[in-house]
Amino acid sequence: MIAYLKGRVLRMPVDGPVMVLLTDSGIGYEITLPAFVHHSLQQEGIQEGDEVGLDIYYHVTDRQPKPVLVGFRDASQKRFFEQMIAVEGVGPVKAANALVFAVGDIARAIEDEDVSLLRRMPGIGDRAAQKMIATLRGKVTEWAMTVDGAPAAAVNEPTPEEEAADKTKQEAIDVLISLGHRQNDAKEAVQKAITANPDLADNSEDLIREIFRTLAGVS
Repeated sequence: MIAYLKGRVLRMPVDGPVMVLLTDSGIGYEITLPAFVHHSLQQEGIQEGDEVGLDIYYHVTDRQPKPVLVGFRDASQKRFFEQMIAVEGVGPVKAANALVFAVGDIARAIEDEDVSLLRRMPGIGDRAAQKMIATLRGKVTEWAMTVDGAPAAAVNEPTPEEEAADKTKQEAIDVLISLGHRQNDAKEAVQKAITANPDLADNSEDLIREIFRTLAGVS
C-alpha cells in the first residue's frame, strides 16, 4: 500500500484536482488533491517541475479496482480524512471532492453543529451534514483546535502586521453581521475579498466597500 510519495510535479492543472507526481524511479502517480490541499500548494508557489512530498490515502476495492490516491500535506490532514470517510455515505472520492475548506474549519463546524458550513461542501447535503455531526462530534476536537491544519501550539505568534490584518477582517465581519448577514457568510465574504485583493487587509473601509460592490454585482 502506498502511504507517502515524494517526487517532481509533472502535471498540476490550475483548476483541476488531479496531479501527476513523477518519482525518482521514473514512475508517475496520479494523485487526487482535495481543494484545500491544491490551494495550499498554489499559495506556496508550487508548480510543475517543483519537488513535493505528500502523505497518501490509498483506496481500492472490488467494486472500484482502479486505485484512488488522495494526497495531503501531512499525516494529520490524512487522519482527518480517514475520520470523514467513516461517516455513512461519505466515501473517499466524495470526501476528497468535499474538502474545500481547511480541516480546522470543518472540524469546528462539526463540533459547533454548524450545518450551514457543512452544507456548502460539494456533495454534502443536509442529511450528510447531520450524519457527519452525529458521527464525528467529539472525535475531531484536536483538529478543531488548529489553525489551517497546524496544531495551535505550534503556530507562531502573529506579527504586528498580521494582528492589524486580523483586526481589519473582524471589523468588516462585525459590520456585515450588524447588517443582518450570518457570521459564516460574513467571514466568507471578507476572506474572498482579501484573497482577490490582499491590499484590502490594510483598510477596513476599503474592504467593506469592495464587499458591498461584490454583493451588489458591481465590477
